[in-house]
Amino acid sequence: MKKSSFVAMIMGTVGTVVFALGMCMALIPEWGMFRNGIAVGAAGLVILLATLVIWRRMEGKEPVHLSTRTMGAIADGVIGAMLLGSGMSLAMVFGNMILGIAIGLVGIVVLLMLIPIVKGLN
Repeated sequence: MKKSSFVAMIMGTVGTVVFALGMCMALIPEWGMFRNGIAVGAAGLVILLATLVIWRRMEGKEPVHLSTRTMGAIADGVIGAMLLGSGMSLAMVFGNMILGIAIGLVGIVVLLMLIPIVKGLN
C-alpha cells in the first residue's frame, strides 16, 4: 500500500467517525448536545476536506478545478443522497411506506445519473 493511500485511509476514517459522532450528538434529542454536535460535525467535514487536499498533493495531482460539470456532479450527488435518505426516513421512521419507497427510488435514479455525468457515455 502506498503511503498516500494509507494516510488517506486513516484521515478519511477519522473524519467520517468525527462527522458521524457530531451528527449523532446533534440529532439525538436525549443527548441535549445540538450545538456541540454541529461543531463536531463541522470539524469532521474539515478533516474530510483536508484529506482530499493532502491525498492529491501526495499523489502529485493538481487541485480539483470547480467547473460547471464538477458543480453539477456535486449537486446531483447531494440531491440524490437527500432524496434517498428522506425516502428511507419516511419508510422506517414515519411509517409512510409507499411514499418513502417512491422517494427513495427517485433518489437512487438521481444517484445513478452520476455515472454518465462523471464518466460520460461511449
